[in-house]
Amino acid sequence: MSHGEHFTLFTDVRGPNGWKVAEPKYLDFSKQEQKSPEHTQYNPNGRIPTLIDHANNDFVVWESNAILLYLVEKYDTEHKISVSVVNEKVHQLQWLFFQASGQGPYYGQATWFIRYHPEKIPSAIERYRKEVIRVIGVLESVLSKQDWVVGGKCTIADISFVPWNIFAFRRLSTDDSDVNLERDFPAVTKWHNAMLKRHAIAEQIKLRQSLLEEQT
Repeated sequence: MSHGEHFTLFTDVRGPNGWKVAEPKYLDFSKQEQKSPEHTQYNPNGRIPTLIDHANNDFVVWESNAILLYLVEKYDTEHKISVSVVNEKVHQLQWLFFQASGQGPYYGQATWFIRYHPEKIPSAIERYRKEVIRVIGVLESVLSKQDWVVGGKCTIADISFVPWNIFAFRRLSTDDSDVNLERDFPAVTKWHNAMLKRHAIAEQIKLRQSLLEEQT
């Protein structure tokens, strides 16, 4: 790694979590590079993402939402994508926990059983597909009353949902279900599209797509 860079981020091209932050060093999951000593010396869990902040004595932090919190606590001093009031900070943390415990695992399991599991298990697919829709419904119940989940502006709490939403929305829009995102979840659709239009997010999506195309 080059210490001329501010950050080193260990991540994977295909996995969504690393795309919540930028400037990555890509690991090849097919070769289990995330389990190699080069990476586990920083992240004993052997998963991605892992961030090293070279400008802060090579401070290491792993887990995507912990990384987001670290970055805004240390560098978002003007609170452009974070909040400063105590109650709002707790709500921001609440949504980050919900994303990590609700959206991420359920969407990940849905993707696994739909796309990667060696045999089709209809009951598992149905279970996790219903959980995806349930999580979207929770977001819809809040976003139908406000534009953003906390603080009246786009924060890391909103941004944390983007990568897995892209996976899920693509799947729900192409499967043969009777779910119509724009019809059934108009507030979530509006919120998601508003984030996709943000320059930094749009650039990361474009970069990820180009890297995926290079691999095929």
